[in-house]
Amino acid sequence: MNAITDVQGLLVGHHHRIGDGWATGTTVVLTPPQTVGAVDSRGGAPGTRDTDALLPENLVQHVNAICLTGGSAYGLAAADGVMRWLEEHKSGLPVGEMDHQVVPIVPSAVLFDLPMNAWGHRPTAEFGYEACEAAVREIPMGSVGAGTGARVGSLKGGVGTASAQVDEFTVGALAVANAVGEAVDARSGVPFGADFEQDGEFGPWPHRAAELPNIPRRRLNTTIGVVAVDARLSKAEAKRLAVAAHDGLARSVRPAHSMFDGDTVFALATGAQELPEPRPFALDRLCTAAADTFARAMVHGVLAARTLGELPAYRDIWP
Repeated sequence: MNAITDVQGLLVGHHHRIGDGWATGTTVVLTPPQTVGAVDSRGGAPGTRDTDALLPENLVQHVNAICLTGGSAYGLAAADGVMRWLEEHKSGLPVGEMDHQVVPIVPSAVLFDLPMNAWGHRPTAEFGYEACEAAVREIPMGSVGAGTGARVGSLKGGVGTASAQVDEFTVGALAVANAVGEAVDARSGVPFGADFEQDGEFGPWPHRAAELPNIPRRRLNTTIGVVAVDARLSKAEAKRLAVAAHDGLARSVRPAHSMFDGDTVFALATGAQELPEPRPFALDRLCTAAADTFARAMVHGVLAARTLGELPAYRDIWP
């Protein structure tokens, strides 16, 4: 499906509200048992929750879900709903003798979309719970979930996803494109990440200049996302995937990782297949694919977005 859910066992759900002063939402990635997680933050203004649990030296080894949400720091409340849903499904770190005595591990990251909403309109625990309820393999893209109020420079941003095969492994990425920088060359209409296209997935480009709207630049943004693989990795090895995915982000947005972005990428390793020896060489191939696939997911997020108010979508400027 050219989606992160091509990594077997992963499911993705969106929940959002739009209209009547609302333009925000939450996206959740649900993981199969024994999935190892890692994270890497590069922006100067991250908003995160439970990311310290992913450090290699700490106790927790597995994650049950990743929560990506709008609402800036307020939106971290969405993770409460994800935890409630997981607890009801008895999914989490066992802390007692009964199977329902678990603590779900839900690392989370937020993006800044407050200006797209009336003040006080931001994701709550209900958003996280409903996103879990909506989790499927076929992922809607664009102005959905955490991408509902996203913006990339002068254009509407959104959720994008992509996948690739590396030997016997599947690498997938999901990106919520929401950056201070631009994602498209205004002189040609070609997204900066288009070089990594596979099998004509983006379609023909317009190759013509366009006047981007003179909308005041929003100085607080954040691109957040997930890269995943069906390999058995340690937490330290999984972090190398997250580090590499940031290269894909930097290829897709100019500038990237600014003081006003909170760019954060999570990595997931489901453990379905063992890495062949020598491990460093196999891991390096996965990291290369992680960067390229994340860049492709960013482009899909921009292409699939829809105009919101005065903020135009790519499809409106380059039909």
